[in-house]
Amino acid sequence: MDIGADMDRVISWCEDAKRQRGRTPVIERNPFRDEMPWMRRFTLIEIDRPKESASRHSLVYDSTTRSLWQFLNGTWHRVERELRVER
Repeated sequence: MDIGADMDRVISWCEDAKRQRGRTPVIERNPFRDEMPWMRRFTLIEIDRPKESASRHSLVYDSTTRSLWQFLNGTWHRVERELRVER
């Protein structure tokens, strides 16, 4: 499971959805739910929606920083690429 490649794919999809709609914010059903295990818990993907008004059960994409955000333990956290430490 390569979260970095998955994240790039999700970000690319978000950019395409934003471009097709021609407006912001965009709220779409999560098309990656069955493909990526870490995306299963997100019902919706909200593109350029302020985190203050976004659903806590959604993944939020911020196009200004090209980053994904998730709600964990009472606050919004940026989704980070997986780190591997090998010896």
